[in-house]
Amino acid sequence: MRQRLIAALAALALPVPALASGVIDNVNGIALDASGKIVRFGALLIDDEGKVEKLLPGRYQDPPRKKKLKKGEVWPKGPDFKLDAGGKTLIPGLIDAHGHVMGMGLAFITLDLSGTGSLEEAQAKIRAYAAANPARKWIIGTGWNQESWGLGRFPTAADLDAAVSDVPVWLEHVDGHAGWANSLAMRTANITATAKAPPGGRIEMAGGKPSGVFVDRAMELIQKAAPPPAPKDRDIALEKAQQALLANGVTAIADMGTSIEDWQAFRRSADRGALRVRIISYALGLDNMVMIAGPEPTPWLYDDHLRMGGLNLTVDGALGSRGAWLKAGYADAPGQRGLELIPSTPLRNMMSRAAMDNFQIAVDAVGDAANSELLDAITELSLTYKGDRRWRIEQAQIVDPSDLPRFGQNGIIASMQPVQAASGWRMATARLGETRLNGAYAWKAMLDNRVPVAFGSGVPTGTLNPFIGMAVAMSREDGTGQPAGGWMPQQRVSFEAALDSYTRQAAFAGFAEKRFGSLIPGQRADFVIIDRDISVSRPADIRATQVLETWIGGKRVYMKGVKP
Repeated sequence: MRQRLIAALAALALPVPALASGVIDNVNGIALDASGKIVRFGALLIDDEGKVEKLLPGRYQDPPRKKKLKKGEVWPKGPDFKLDAGGKTLIPGLIDAHGHVMGMGLAFITLDLSGTGSLEEAQAKIRAYAAANPARKWIIGTGWNQESWGLGRFPTAADLDAAVSDVPVWLEHVDGHAGWANSLAMRTANITATAKAPPGGRIEMAGGKPSGVFVDRAMELIQKAAPPPAPKDRDIALEKAQQALLANGVTAIADMGTSIEDWQAFRRSADRGALRVRIISYALGLDNMVMIAGPEPTPWLYDDHLRMGGLNLTVDGALGSRGAWLKAGYADAPGQRGLELIPSTPLRNMMSRAAMDNFQIAVDAVGDAANSELLDAITELSLTYKGDRRWRIEQAQIVDPSDLPRFGQNGIIASMQPVQAASGWRMATARLGETRLNGAYAWKAMLDNRVPVAFGSGVPTGTLNPFIGMAVAMSREDGTGQPAGGWMPQQRVSFEAALDSYTRQAAFAGFAEKRFGSLIPGQRADFVIIDRDISVSRPADIRATQVLETWIGGKRVYMKGVKP
């Protein structure tokens, strides 16, 4: 009776009950073994703890029952449920190695300017949002990009005043490293012509006064005046973020820059049984690390759904806002070299403070000067802090070619985001010029130097869809197929390497490889059923992959077309 009930629930696209063993049969299974090689299988057996029991090369066969039972013998117990996948492709659950969970969720419930193609289109969207939300004391949003608008400059407060002038407006750049304020927001924050940017920040000026754009640490001047999200807003945002992750086949994500408010939202969700996605948390600075985890990394909580294991720091800004710290000046802004957000000695002190308590260190470094400085710091600290540290360099976008071999030392992991190359190759060329790009987004060079490479999205500043990330990693082309033949095509990677970086290596980067990421027996049964065999598809076709079902811990948590 119980088996029939569970089978009926599975057929209705509902999660099966806890502690139910099962089999996902008739699949075109694609997984990775312990060395990262492709494994093919036809059925996946799940034990009653939601872990992978076995991968079968062919279809599942019920235990044979031909022999006569002796007195006292019983037939072996079969699975509680069985799902025939109809020959669809099944792959391990995808892991986003670098994202911002709460930032993504809050973007869903605030003004989103991503996708706007001009300043005028953005202004119209801002006006419409203000008209639809007259009770808001501030208008908060994200996603603007002056490069996509073809503006040739940063927007100004006057541009924003033309859309809304009677309510403070604060909008973050698509890369998260700059913000755009209207005049009322600046007055509310007491920003005048005499305002000074803090170290690691820059105030864009026009006519001797702030223009309305604040870069990196200067953003804090406006942010301190803007109201923070309420706990209930964070709860709503987290649920929306989870829905987006699951719909894209992402079963786990490394959350870079977890605040105490973010962590409390994660715990509230998990306490009520609503946290489906696995979150590998890296604290936003030392204060949050100590407040959340205390003297050491937390254990895995809620059946491997949540753990704070590390510290996230940021050495420099982004290329788009010319905050990336470069060894030489910007080609399109001579005299500017970007921003060093954490000076050398404080950087080492922060990293050492976390390392002495066995926290993993994950540091964002975009420009070649930032990457070189971080490599120096890791080399120095590795003399003191031994063992399996897995120092993470996040972004690693622009690297001096002479520094590339150094990534293969001291157990460094390159945590990189393929979609940034697709969205930013024109901008990167303008910022640096052709001759300085030999170490830009150098995925293949990292692999050739035996560096573990974990792929992520940078969401909400990057496109969440990991299939688009795979396609970019394999082709070095954007969604329009440009540049034809790929931008710096020598840095393309194989399908096997791309899948590995979104699964096994991303789990390894977060010390989770023994728990999930590869569908190896004993791991959590996290997997995705998709509409095509991506192992034989062209990159352009991989981009169009549709996620049909997402399973976490042996439970179906998403099915295309079925509301959660």
